[in-house]
Parts: sequence; structure tokens; C-alpha cells
Amino acid sequence: MTTKPPDMSEATRLTRAGRLSEATALIKRLLGVNVPPQPSRESAPALAQPILDLVAEVVSPPTPAMNKAETQPQSATPFSKSPIDPPTHQRAPSVLAPDPARYSGETFSNAAGKRTYKFYRPSPAHTGPRPLVVMLHGCTQSADDFAAGTRMNFAADDHGCFVAYPEQIPSANPQKCWNWFQTGHQSRDRGEPSIIAGIVQHIMSQHDIDPRRIYIAGLSAGGAAAAVVAESYPDVFAALGVHSGLACGSARDLPSALAAMQGRHPPHTPRQSAPIPAIVFHGDQDTTVHPRNGSDVVKSASAGGTYVSEIEQGRVPSGRSYARTILRDNSGQSMIEDWVIHGAGHAWSGGSTAGSFTDPLGPDATREMLRFFLEHQLAAKAN
Repeated sequence: MTTKPPDMSEATRLTRAGRLSEATALIKRLLGVNVPPQPSRESAPALAQPILDLVAEVVSPPTPAMNKAETQPQSATPFSKSPIDPPTHQRAPSVLAPDPARYSGETFSNAAGKRTYKFYRPSPAHTGPRPLVVMLHGCTQSADDFAAGTRMNFAADDHGCFVAYPEQIPSANPQKCWNWFQTGHQSRDRGEPSIIAGIVQHIMSQHDIDPRRIYIAGLSAGGAAAAVVAESYPDVFAALGVHSGLACGSARDLPSALAAMQGRHPPHTPRQSAPIPAIVFHGDQDTTVHPRNGSDVVKSASAGGTYVSEIEQGRVPSGRSYARTILRDNSGQSMIEDWVIHGAGHAWSGGSTAGSFTDPLGPDATREMLRFFLEHQLAAKAN
């Protein structure tokens, strides 16, 4: 008598039964990820919901004593659990914002739920309606962690931009991942996209925000969520930034999410019919979210457009080399930028070691994203 090998339907059954650790292990084996067999539910201790975005390489700048090999991030096992917050207790306010008094915690709620968010107000020296940048953290991160690692508040202050950092809650996802892979959080006026858009509307009601210059960016699961929100609200967001993330529509459940992260999903079909200005960063040695996903974000954002492409090669002094592909429209406007960072893993390029998931050796993704964002604005609405 032969035994039928398990398939994705068995993984789905285990997921629905709440046996998440067993489901995740089975999915990894089906995808070819080398993991040891899991003990049965009866003999295993209770485990948290699997993390869909958690492996970080924190890379310190090289010192004279370090050779070339030592400056590379250590390869991490895909989907392995590792704490990412440095054991340095609470971060000093000085690493979060140029003026900590202008960085505060806020709360927003609607029918889909309640979320806190951190909010940075630029220097009062900047007058008139100002841009707003929404930043979505990755799994296990916090708003403060993401602010410290990206240093977006410092870059934004130079240009008079407001910055909002919505924060996921453990009750929505135990590992604080944005639920980009669930169908209930993939469309306009539903789930987490509606909360994030609602935070924007709330901020606009309280501050002098330029409605034509609102942008959204994120890292990994946050990047995937940012792509969903930007495609769901093209009338709100003027441009999108995705770092080490996935395209909108890459997954519909846990099995397809893990397959997409491994780069083992069907060719991506863009959902929207109009282009979305987007800047994409992805390390070509990312073992957590396959680099193919960066290409899918570009394909999705550029759908429906006609472009002339150019490629630039560069290197950060004493750091990483990179390739930057620019897609320009008929007017010469840069509509898509695709940055591939050579040798980089799953980490925010050019970030600060004050936060997690950062690679100081790469080009400054924060400054480049903000530069790209400010080149774009929504068309003026007809009276």
C-alpha cells in the first residue's frame, strides 16, 4: 500500500485547524526549503504564528581591520526566527528625529480597526501645504525602530515633509506583519488599506498637507502592504516606494505568500491598468524575499505605460555597487526606478545601525526615495 505525499491542500487544512507550525514546515518542504521534520501537535509546545518577513542582516560599516569577505552580511536561513531589536533598551530620542519634540504618538480608528502611529512634523520654517510620507515597517519592527533605521525624519525635515509611521498590532498579526497576503486586506475601503488611508485623511484634517504630494513606502511586508495601498488608492498617493517587498496581488493566503517570497510563484499579472510612479530597492542576495519580487513590483507599477529605459552602474564609496534602471515616459519624466544592490541581503539600503534590517554599505534608499517622491505629484483635480 502506498501513501499519497502531502500537498498544498494538506497545508491549507493544517492552517485552518490552527496547526500553524506544522503547516509552515510542510509548505517549506514543498517549496524545497530545507527544514527538519516538525513534531506532531500533540508533542510540540505551542508556537507563535509563522513570521512572513523576519530575517535581517545588520551590517556595520567596514573598519581597516576588516577584509572584504568580513564586510558581507552573514547568510541567514530563510524564515528562521531571529530577534532583530538590538538589546540596547529604549532608543535615544536623538536617533529618531532632528527635533524629538516634533515626533509624537497618535491613534486612529475606523470600522476596520484601531492603530497607533508615530508622526513627525517638519520645522515651522517650512510654510504652506507640505508633502506627507507614509512609512510601513516590516515584521517584528516598530514605528520607532523603522524611523531610527531609515532616518526618514531627518531627510524629510530637510525638505519640509511630514512623516507618518502606522504601527501593526500583535492582535492583528502576532509578529506585527502587515497582512498583505490576506484577501481581506488587499482592496480599497477594506481592512488595513482602509486604516492606512484613514490615517492619511485624519492627518490631512489636522495639518496643512498638500493633497497632491502624498507618498507611501515600506520595507518587506511593509513594502508589500505599501504596494497594495498605492494600487488601492491611486487618487491619494502620488508615488510608491518598495524596499525588499512584493507586488500587489502576489499572494492570497499563507501558502502562496511563502511561495512568492521564495520566487516560486506564477508570472505576475498587474492588477491596475494605469502606471504608478514607483522606486524599488532590492538586494540581489536577499534570501528572505527573492529578488524576482522586485522585478514584479516594477512590472506592476509600470503597467499600461510606454517608456524609454536607461541603466546606470555605480558604487557607494567603500560600500556596495548597484545597478539603477530608470524608465522614462515620453516627456522624459522618470516614472520608475529599479535599484538592484549587489551583494545586499534583506535590509534597508544605506540605513542606520540604530535600527534593525539595515545595511549601511548600500546606497541611501531614504534620500533617493524622497528625491524620487518629490519629483511626482497627482494631477490637479478639475473644478
